[in-house]
Amino acid sequence: MNSHQTGFLLTRQNKEINSQSLVDLWVKCDDHIAHLLIESELAVAFILTERLSEYKRVLHSQQISYTLKETQLSTFHHQAVTAIYFTSTHQKRQVAQYFEQAELPIFENDIRLADRYLMERFICGGLSFIGTPIQRKNHIEYRNVKIKAAEVTPSFSKVSLDIECSEKGILYSVALHSDLDTRIIMVGKPEETELSIEWVENEKALLLALERWFQTFDPDIVIGWNVVNFDFRLLIQRAKWHNLSFRLGRSNSNLYWRDSDKNRQQGFLSFPGRVVLDGIDALKTATYHFSSWSLENVAQELLNEGKSIHDPSDRMGEINRMYREDKQALANYNLQDCILVSRIFDKTHLLEFAIERTKLTGVELDRVGGSVAAFTNLYLPRLHRSGYIAPNLESENWIASPGGYVMNSKPGLYDSVLVLDFKSLYPSIIRTFRIDPLGLIEGLKQEVGIEKDQAIDGFRGGRFHRTKHFLPSLIESLWSARDVAKKNDEKAFSQAIKIIMNSFYGVLGSSGCRFFDHRLASSITMRGHEIMKTTRELIEEKGYEVIYGDTDSTFVTLGQKVSSKEADRIGHDLVKHINEWWSEYLLSTYAIESSLELEYETHYRTFLMPTIRGSETGSKKRYAGLIRKDGVEKMVFKGLETVRTDWTPLSQTFQKVLFDKVFHQQEVKEYVRKYVDDTKSGRLDEQLIYRKRLRRKLDDYQKNVPPHVKAARLADYYNQQAGKPAQYQYGGWIEYVITTAGPEPIEYRKNPVDYDHYVEKQLKPIADGILPFIGLDFSELSASQLGLF
Repeated sequence: MNSHQTGFLLTRQNKEINSQSLVDLWVKCDDHIAHLLIESELAVAFILTERLSEYKRVLHSQQISYTLKETQLSTFHHQAVTAIYFTSTHQKRQVAQYFEQAELPIFENDIRLADRYLMERFICGGLSFIGTPIQRKNHIEYRNVKIKAAEVTPSFSKVSLDIECSEKGILYSVALHSDLDTRIIMVGKPEETELSIEWVENEKALLLALERWFQTFDPDIVIGWNVVNFDFRLLIQRAKWHNLSFRLGRSNSNLYWRDSDKNRQQGFLSFPGRVVLDGIDALKTATYHFSSWSLENVAQELLNEGKSIHDPSDRMGEINRMYREDKQALANYNLQDCILVSRIFDKTHLLEFAIERTKLTGVELDRVGGSVAAFTNLYLPRLHRSGYIAPNLESENWIASPGGYVMNSKPGLYDSVLVLDFKSLYPSIIRTFRIDPLGLIEGLKQEVGIEKDQAIDGFRGGRFHRTKHFLPSLIESLWSARDVAKKNDEKAFSQAIKIIMNSFYGVLGSSGCRFFDHRLASSITMRGHEIMKTTRELIEEKGYEVIYGDTDSTFVTLGQKVSSKEADRIGHDLVKHINEWWSEYLLSTYAIESSLELEYETHYRTFLMPTIRGSETGSKKRYAGLIRKDGVEKMVFKGLETVRTDWTPLSQTFQKVLFDKVFHQQEVKEYVRKYVDDTKSGRLDEQLIYRKRLRRKLDDYQKNVPPHVKAARLADYYNQQAGKPAQYQYGGWIEYVITTAGPEPIEYRKNPVDYDHYVEKQLKPIADGILPFIGLDFSELSASQLGLF
């Protein structure tokens, strides 16, 4: 045995060798890469003790070898369970099928061996281990391993990867950008160039050169843009076509691809010893939102920089041209994609975010989403130590819980509106009212000695034990850590904590989680409704009017224009009063301390709450306002056309300027008239383009075919006429305009623009949302222009 080593988990796998299960872990240490092999790890599940004889009959009939062990554990229905062990996970899966056929329940059968091994040791990324070392070429292998949790974060080496290929998927080049080495491996005859290009004879040589690069420079993390479902998927396909093993993993291991059962456009990549982080998935997991997820658009929005290509409308044609005529330009373009991805990761701290999320929850660094997995990792080992096993998924018994509180709004144009927000309302409800799966089971116990005052009543029959629970304390520790992170300006850490805390409610309300119970989710959302309604009453008792409420935010009109200083004073006074009221009320009514924390968020100097189109009823989740932040005025739009991708630039510009003029009490009649005039006269034609995403294959749209699908079908028809490949058959983004003949793609427009469509469908709805509040009518203003045409 050697001395203790510490490191951070890169990848985990279950393996089977000679019908024996093995946990395979790759770990990044400060001074080396460690490959930990935990052999003969038994696969475990749980069965009902009272029906042991039935289970044994099934096992005997199938001649299955197994081991039984008594436990002190029980189900949520208080049935005793026995642990059943198998030498391989394959054997465990087989037995589960036999039990299911015999209608015998088996519990926790779906927990993967490697996940269970790590979670039961509370390992979240960092670990300490000891074992027998065996020196390999680029790493140290360890046998007879023992591990435990540790706080450690080494530095990781990473590479940004991007490929270029023909429309048929034939590889032209692959670019690699890292601190280790930057180069473009390209098929072609050597040319003089300042770029670092490794020239290769053909596609097979390119794949072998890429394999050598990974074996030589040995990066920990690979980043890219759609890098799993496009780049690596194609690389694996091309390697297979050339009969190459394609050993890009550590220890010369092969890459493996598995198609998704749900989406033929997606799949899963097994990359032993290396982590692959896709920029799109990582940004979505970190709750970023963009109008388009193309690298060009995201780079423009985040970096104010895009990709260098002469003809974006025919990207494929341009890439083919560069490959034929100007390979150095293609190499530069290829490398630029890598650099943009690296800069996006640096700008948004995506790698740091992924690391912190793993340290908090134990999910894999490259896990997409993973809220349910994170909750299971944190909760399951704690549950076992309290004497319970987890329930199985029971989607068919799913009962919906009420959503967040949304109050009917009072439409109008207001001066001085305050927004008061409850800080992390759902996590604070969980903390305050002890909402927790274990707490529910213990709170509902009808045994002697469980008095009513030992439980807190929830909703729909839920009752929660005052002391037997884990989730409230988990949230409390995360809450404290986030306060420290915000104080230290650790944005990635703070964001990771916020997402995890807020996901706990979503998990408990999801039928995809084994701990789902409608009494849990309802006790959170219905308590939220109660809190929001009572808070509204408390505000109105102070003489102010609440015009809207949404999940955790309350909008309060002060009834007149007041200075920012006075608005701030009123906001802070209201918050102080309401927080004190809740503290006193919860202590006297439930004998619990309040974790509810109302904050004064914003003062809107002018605020619009519009009506639902075509009615006098106030809208929900749609508003606009004018705030002053850091001495600068700013327009805020929520849910309105200017922030929605299905509205044209024509309408978005119109809304921003029109609202700004109204909010500043400027004359708007002439502006509206001129904008309609400019639209109809063709002076704003470049702003008429609709841009929409095709979320399904074109052939899947049969009934009620929407305009963007009609445009895409036209585009592909003309593509085929011109000898070009079909572009939209499997989805993508289409740009089109509405003409007198209907929707037409911009690259193949044949008919005049239907300007009346844009006035009626793009400008009128926006104007009707605000003009009536200042006594004006869009139809009258635009009608006065008809004499010009």
